[in-house]
Amino acid sequence: MYLGVDGGGTKTAFCLLDAAGTVRAEALGPATSPALGPDGLENARQVLRSGIAEVCGQAGTDADALTHAYFGLPGHGESESLTRALDALPAQLLGHDRYGVGNDMVCGWAGSLGLADGINVISGTGSMAYGVVEGREARVGGWGELFGDEGSAHWIALRGLNLFTRRSDGRNPPGPLTEILRRHLALGTDLELIDAMLLARPGRTDVAALSRQVSEAARAGDAACTRILTEAGQELAELARTARRKLVAATDRPVPVSWSGGVLGVDQVREAFVSALAAFPERYETRRPRHTPVIGAALLAARLAGEPLSERAGETLPLLGETLPPPPGEPGSTV
Repeated sequence: MYLGVDGGGTKTAFCLLDAAGTVRAEALGPATSPALGPDGLENARQVLRSGIAEVCGQAGTDADALTHAYFGLPGHGESESLTRALDALPAQLLGHDRYGVGNDMVCGWAGSLGLADGINVISGTGSMAYGVVEGREARVGGWGELFGDEGSAHWIALRGLNLFTRRSDGRNPPGPLTEILRRHLALGTDLELIDAMLLARPGRTDVAALSRQVSEAARAGDAACTRILTEAGQELAELARTARRKLVAATDRPVPVSWSGGVLGVDQVREAFVSALAAFPERYETRRPRHTPVIGAALLAARLAGEPLSERAGETLPLLGETLPPPPGEPGSTV
């Protein structure tokens, strides 16, 4: 059996996949981001140990019996010392060296495109694009919330909070977001936002969660919030376009593009994303993600073992969707 682990700054997913393409066990655990405080690496160790034990217990096996494993972990490849520590971590938990480790962005690509050539755009708490074409790899974005992560949930939330303050001052005209945030954050006065968002020092994930209120306001007719979501989709499309430039020189070659993370599950963001890709001179084939990132991690484990799933076994895997319908005015699914 193949163990897939998809780590993240919000949660960590585990699954065991057999050679027939059947998911034998699944589990969810807390975040495994080494950036979460001084004890981040030790916390990741404990989360991984617990999750491995849980899925092995469900499947009636143990770590030593696993054929191979793949760990997609945040921060891998971004710091030499951290990468060394993350590379060594699974051996301490599995008791063997039949595993691979990479950045969690690779799991998103492997799941969304089923290991096929193309680009995956990650749009969760943070954002980045990762693609593979004919063995070439490209990463774009993923610089963090301080000066990057355009189009992410955190980016959307910050723009929503800025809009709230401008409206409170009277610098911008009013709209639904103001009352939605007052209610959600239980603000007695608007200035209590400073206490809630600065003095209380909420975590990155808690800030990013406020993107839901921006989406709620957009659904309620808030034009400014709709613009924020539209701009998020356009920023994410730019990540994909830049990755494409690094991977493919020919503009007339259609390149598959898919995604993972919750932000592109928002209709306004996804529609803006697909429309922006359609407006570029290059050609893109937008595809709904086939599998979850954790399934992608298990597929990577099978490939690393030299035993990639057969086409028939691949048909057994749970699918998330098929090719998107073409944007308005487009004759086919290639944009």
